[in-house]
Amino acid sequence: MSELRWQKSSYSGGGTSGECVEVAPGPDGLLHIRESDAPDVTLVVSGVVWGAFLRGIKAG
Repeated sequence: MSELRWQKSSYSGGGTSGECVEVAPGPDGLLHIRESDAPDVTLVVSGVVWGAFLRGIKAG
Protein backbone atom coordinates (compact mmCIF):
# COMPACT_ATOMS: atom_id res chain seq x y z
CA MET A 1 0.00 0.00 0.00
CA SER A 2 1.30 3.44 -0.85
CA GLU A 3 2.03 5.97 1.87
CA LEU A 4 -1.06 7.94 2.90
CA ARG A 5 -0.87 11.73 3.19
CA TRP A 6 -2.62 12.51 6.47
CA GLN A 7 -4.27 15.90 7.04
CA LYS A 8 -5.27 17.16 10.48
CA SER A 9 -8.61 18.81 11.08
CA SER A 10 -8.53 22.60 10.94
CA TYR A 11 -10.31 22.51 14.31
CA SER A 12 -7.34 20.79 15.96
CA GLY A 13 -5.66 24.12 16.71
CA GLY A 14 -2.14 23.08 15.76
CA GLY A 15 -2.39 19.65 17.28
CA THR A 16 0.11 20.06 20.12
CA SER A 17 -1.92 17.88 22.51
CA GLY A 18 -1.89 14.85 20.19
CA GLU A 19 -5.69 14.60 20.09
CA CYS A 20 -6.47 15.36 16.45
CA VAL A 21 -8.66 13.77 13.81
CA GLU A 22 -6.67 13.02 10.67
CA VAL A 23 -8.02 12.12 7.22
CA ALA A 24 -6.17 10.70 4.21
CA PRO A 25 -7.52 9.88 0.76
CA GLY A 26 -6.45 6.41 -0.31
CA PRO A 27 -5.38 5.25 -3.76
CA ASP A 28 -8.47 3.02 -3.72
CA GLY A 29 -10.78 6.06 -3.62
CA LEU A 30 -11.67 5.48 0.03
CA LEU A 31 -11.05 7.86 2.93
CA HIS A 32 -8.92 6.74 5.85
CA ILE A 33 -9.70 8.39 9.21
CA ARG A 34 -7.76 8.09 12.46
CA GLU A 35 -7.13 9.74 15.81
CA SER A 36 -3.58 11.10 15.98
CA ASP A 37 -2.99 9.64 19.44
CA ALA A 38 -4.01 6.15 18.17
CA PRO A 39 -2.59 6.04 14.62
CA ASP A 40 -2.75 2.23 14.34
CA VAL A 41 -6.57 2.28 14.42
CA THR A 42 -8.05 3.46 11.12
CA LEU A 43 -11.64 3.80 9.95
CA VAL A 44 -12.05 3.43 6.17
CA VAL A 45 -15.17 4.82 4.47
CA SER A 46 -16.36 5.84 1.01
CA GLY A 47 -16.66 9.48 0.03
CA VAL A 48 -20.46 9.09 0.04
CA VAL A 49 -20.47 7.89 3.65
CA TRP A 50 -18.01 10.61 4.73
CA GLY A 51 -20.13 13.30 3.05
CA ALA A 52 -23.29 12.05 4.77
CA PHE A 53 -21.44 12.05 8.11
CA LEU A 54 -20.29 15.65 7.65
CA ARG A 55 -23.76 16.80 6.56
CA GLY A 56 -25.22 15.17 9.67
CA ILE A 57 -22.74 16.99 11.90
CA LYS A 58 -23.49 20.33 10.25
CA ALA A 59 -27.24 19.74 10.56
CA GLY A 60 -26.89 19.08 14.28
